[in-house]
Amino acid sequence: MALGARLEMRQGQGLVITPQLQQAIKLLQLSNMELEAYVEGELERNPLLQRDERDSEPDVEAGPRDAEDFASDQIPEGAAEAHMDVSHEAEASPGERNTGDSADGAGEAGGAIDWSRAGKGGSFEDTDDFEQRLTREKTLAEHLNDQLVVSGFSGIEYAAASVLVDGVDEGGYLRVDMAETAERLGCDLTFLEDVLRMLQRFEPIGVFARDVRECLMLQLKERDRCDPAMMALLDNLDLLARRDLSALRKACGVDDEDLKDMIAELKSLTPRPGAACGGEPSQPVAPDVFVREGLGGLWHVELNSDTLPRLLVDQRYHARVSAGARTDQEKVFVADCMASANWLVKSLDQRAKTILKVASEIVRQQDGFLAYGVEHLRPLNLKTVADAIGMHESTVSRVTSNKYIATPRGMFELKFFFTSGIANSGGGEAHSSESVRHRIKQLIETERNEAEVHSDDRIVEILKETGVDIARRTVAKYREAMRIPSSVERRRVLKAAC
Repeated sequence: MALGARLEMRQGQGLVITPQLQQAIKLLQLSNMELEAYVEGELERNPLLQRDERDSEPDVEAGPRDAEDFASDQIPEGAAEAHMDVSHEAEASPGERNTGDSADGAGEAGGAIDWSRAGKGGSFEDTDDFEQRLTREKTLAEHLNDQLVVSGFSGIEYAAASVLVDGVDEGGYLRVDMAETAERLGCDLTFLEDVLRMLQRFEPIGVFARDVRECLMLQLKERDRCDPAMMALLDNLDLLARRDLSALRKACGVDDEDLKDMIAELKSLTPRPGAACGGEPSQPVAPDVFVREGLGGLWHVELNSDTLPRLLVDQRYHARVSAGARTDQEKVFVADCMASANWLVKSLDQRAKTILKVASEIVRQQDGFLAYGVEHLRPLNLKTVADAIGMHESTVSRVTSNKYIATPRGMFELKFFFTSGIANSGGGEAHSSESVRHRIKQLIETERNEAEVHSDDRIVEILKETGVDIARRTVAKYREAMRIPSSVERRRVLKAAC
């Protein structure tokens, strides 16, 4: 059989990610601080870009239609809308409120954020240092969040825990007022204290303490050395600081040798457990979106104009440089700069539209939380939001990464509002994972003797009879997260009690 070369034509489909598309994807997932840094770099690289220092104040007296006309005059075609209203009528169930427009909302919105000229020039460059991200040590916040994901928290507990994680400083201490946080989240202080006690089991041991005494106590409990004498020593740290050993011996009820051993053990502990993790300069977080309660039962969703870059494409300079370009290389350079600047304006405009659209849908879905507190968080996933706004899940995922929303209940990352849920076997609305956990706990609490102990499989059957479609491994995960022993261990305990 002879071998030879021949020419064939084949037709196929494929997706080619152009540099411009890569740039649009890159901009979508950048935080506002990363976006500002990127803009600075593009201002240096592209001579056709300059900052827009002009002020653009909205016509606050305009009615709904006037505001719309004003915005259309001030913002060119393709610019992002900066404001949306989402209703939260009290009589509707959480997540079922309708969107609507109000004169008040339109008056606030019209032209309030003129960033349509925002843009960045240049081709796409991924400035992330891959090797640096692989080798750098995790920060304390990253370390705690990693543990939070696999901790077994769900529903209301997970939401409250994520707020407390955000309140931990670099030393590992909790710097939030518990009563104020409970009031802001709309939950009981006792519930928040229970969540905190579970978080205090995270590593490094001693994190989430509210003072030095509690930090040292958590570490001693881990070593099983928190006896009455050691507790007395912790209660008199001021005497230890003054080296008043005689008063310490009397307070602890020990002799000199025991006191010496206790002090040595105390010195082996760390008063700053967070120092064991990598650190980085703390940066203030600015919200990307504001949510304000307005008249007529509406939530006003607005982009934060301070976090949006305002740039101009210098058309005059482009005309002058184009006229003076002599060689083909100079003409290509000027044309590339103009094309990249225009594309960047469109990419930033699309970024703002997407953020506003995703944030508005999240507010619509989770308006129960905004109105009534953390107990009314609904099960929500990326697909639900993506289907509602007609976008892909990956787009919603990029939008919700490193984006923050300021609400009357505090500032949260957009990912905060995505909570897990358990499907309804009858095809109705999903059950929140927190309510399912509560049912599991109630079933186990009804066990009075060895014969009444429910196995995980039996719990699955009981829950399915009530419309909860749950897997056995999920029941086991929830049970372990609540520190409830297995059915074998519970039978052993009840048998011994009888």
